[in-house]
Amino acid sequence: MSFSDATQFWNERFDKEEFIFGKEPNEYLVEQTAQYLKSGHSVLCIADGEGRNGVWLAKQGMQVTGFDVSDIALMKANQFAKESNVDILYSLCDTDGFDWQANSYDAVIGIFIQFSDPVMRARIFKQVHQTLKPGGIFILQGYTPKQLEYKTGGPSLIEHLYTEEMIRDLSREFEILNLACYEKELSEGARHTGMSALLGMVAKKSA
Repeated sequence: MSFSDATQFWNERFDKEEFIFGKEPNEYLVEQTAQYLKSGHSVLCIADGEGRNGVWLAKQGMQVTGFDVSDIALMKANQFAKESNVDILYSLCDTDGFDWQANSYDAVIGIFIQFSDPVMRARIFKQVHQTLKPGGIFILQGYTPKQLEYKTGGPSLIEHLYTEEMIRDLSREFEILNLACYEKELSEGARHTGMSALLGMVAKKSA
């Protein structure tokens, strides 16, 4: 999918009054942030959409950078940040258009970034490793193939879903601190609601 096609696809989804994934941060992110991140950390949010995770991290005192392919989503995210009295540096781009500067962030957040096919996914893991500072943390959450039975959100293509084996393989350059597949009720706006088959990972770039 080209950049303009991706923009059009996501703009059509985000072009609503309400926040399609809600305004509350992702639960797994909240749990892992308490354990691994702290105020003052520089954090990059991949495809931050309407800003629910970036705004929450900024409210915890972090310096947040984010990007998304949808200008409509970012307009909502910037407004949400303003209403929440936080500053976030957002840019309109996709994962290939972002400037992944080496050793720049204390943490990178990838929450439901399952627009990526296997080839793009491998690139993203390399880009994340490159841009993290030594000792930096990568927090990832996504759906597993069992999600195709639940149909409560996420992509319908199996090659976009995560298995533990696949994520371990992609994370060979990292030290995995937490990796779990589990099922849980989600309530994240209209798009992610109901019993869900999930994978969560926290990984560290070696110091």
